Amino acid sequence: MNIETIEKQQSNQGVQVISRAADILRSLKNEHKGLSLGQIAERVGLPRSTVQRIVNALQAERFVMVSSAEGGFRLGPEIQSLAEAGRINIAEIIRPALSALAKETGETVDLAVYRQDHMVFVDQVVGTQRLRTVSAVGETFPLSTTANGKAALALLGDDIAAALVARELKQSSAPDRPLSDIIREIEAVRSNRLALDINEHTDGISAVGVAFRDPSGLIYAISIPVPSHRFDGKQDKLCTALLKTLDQVVASL
Repeated sequence: MNIETIEKQQSNQGVQVISRAADILRSLKNEHKGLSLGQIAERVGLPRSTVQRIVNALQAERFVMVSSAEGGFRLGPEIQSLAEAGRINIAEIIRPALSALAKETGETVDLAVYRQDHMVFVDQVVGTQRLRTVSAVGETFPLSTTANGKAALALLGDDIAAALVARELKQSSAPDRPLSDIIREIEAVRSNRLALDINEHTDGISAVGVAFRDPSGLIYAISIPVPSHRFDGKQDKLCTALLKTLDQVVASL
């Protein structure tokens, strides 16, 4: 056997070990109480002895740690450290696309992120119109009466979305629409990707919004709020431009 063949075999073995280590780490992803070596071996389909050898190496590098006195293992602190270092600043990455959208439409463009039961504004590009809508970064907005909120709800499961809307309606002193109507609207958003707010959240302000998930799974929404007297004549143009921007953002991520 020549040197080239030996080096190729060693390279293949190295790749295989990395692949197996990745499988083991993924098996621990949602197991906060940890798994035993036997449980890990069963999940990844490897001999227990192989799993123990790889886990020992991962533990030495702090990628896994002992989770209990019984010897279970869970993800270690080095994983969190790497995750923080690799965290993506979505607002920074897609701001050029938001700026281009604002320039094309002449309207203000907002970026919001979904947090538990509301939307939080994280960035805004102000439009060129003299009469325009402006919200402060950090301001929170409801889900069921805003374009960005409805777009975010459309990316959630049916049960979760319905529960969130029902909670908002219960907390509202005078809900304008029945739950069934809002759920049907969310289902429509899943089909055409566009969510509308026609004088719902603020009288005199209408908006169109779309939503997407970032690589880590967080839900973001891009919306264009416009004074309602101007919205009707521009709605089709706004929707077309917003969908084009959404495709660009998703492709860039």
